[in-house]
Amino acid sequence: MSSEKNVVRVKDVMTQDFAMVDGLVTIKDALELFRQKQVSTLLINKRHEDDEYGILLLSDIAKQVVAKDRSPERVNVYEVMSKPVVSVESRMDVRYCARLFDNFGLGRAPVIDNGQVMGVVSYNDIVLKGLI
Repeated sequence: MSSEKNVVRVKDVMTQDFAMVDGLVTIKDALELFRQKQVSTLLINKRHEDDEYGILLLSDIAKQVVAKDRSPERVNVYEVMSKPVVSVESRMDVRYCARLFDNFGLGRAPVIDNGQVMGVVSYNDIVLKGLI
């Protein structure tokens, strides 16, 4: 079977559309970071070797802070973030990444190789860059 298709991998479509933040910062500070860095994803650093990364999206803030009328100055990132985060490896075929997103109801995920964050991948990246 020599009909080998050209495989598009996550590393081919991922972006650097993220910033790293500590879980103890306030939502107000996190929003400033979203604005300053012009990113759509905040990844929350591990606190120690046995910890896991977390993820914070603007939709999380809308649902858990704005909709519940909580004060951004008084809510910490760790109270709103999702953790542990579902991540993908850079070598994953984008078709499997899209299936994983569908199976788990995700729209984006960090790309992590050997414990290091390499980037972020989203449905938009897969479709806009992976199909061309």
